[in-house]
Amino acid sequence: MNLDVSMYSIAIVAVRERIDAYNAAELRGRLEQLLAEGITRFVLDLTDVPFLDSAGMAVLVSLLKRARGAAGDVRLVWPKKEEAQRILRLTKFDRVFEMVETPAAALKGF
Repeated sequence: MNLDVSMYSIAIVAVRERIDAYNAAELRGRLEQLLAEGITRFVLDLTDVPFLDSAGMAVLVSLLKRARGAAGDVRLVWPKKEEAQRILRLTKFDRVFEMVETPAAALKGF
C-alpha cells in the first residue's frame, strides 16, 4: 500500500490577561517560537482578555500574516468582556479574523 501521511498540529493559545504594550513582546516571542517549530494554525483564546491596545493588536496581525504566508491561519475566540469585544469590532478585526465563541468551535473548521 502506498500512503502519504501528513501530520498537522494546531496551537491553542489561551491569553489570560490584557494584551498591551507591557506584555505584547512576550506574547509575540512565544508565538514566534511556535511558528519556528512549524506550527501554522492557531486558535487564540481571548475569552479572559479584558483589553487590547495597538501593541497587542499588532501582535495579532503579525501572527495572521506569518501564519497565512505559511499556508496556515489564525482564529480568535471572542473575549467575554464587552470592552475587548468593542475594540475588535471598531478595528474591524472581526472581519479580518475568523471569530468564534469557543476553542472547540475554532477547531472544527481547520
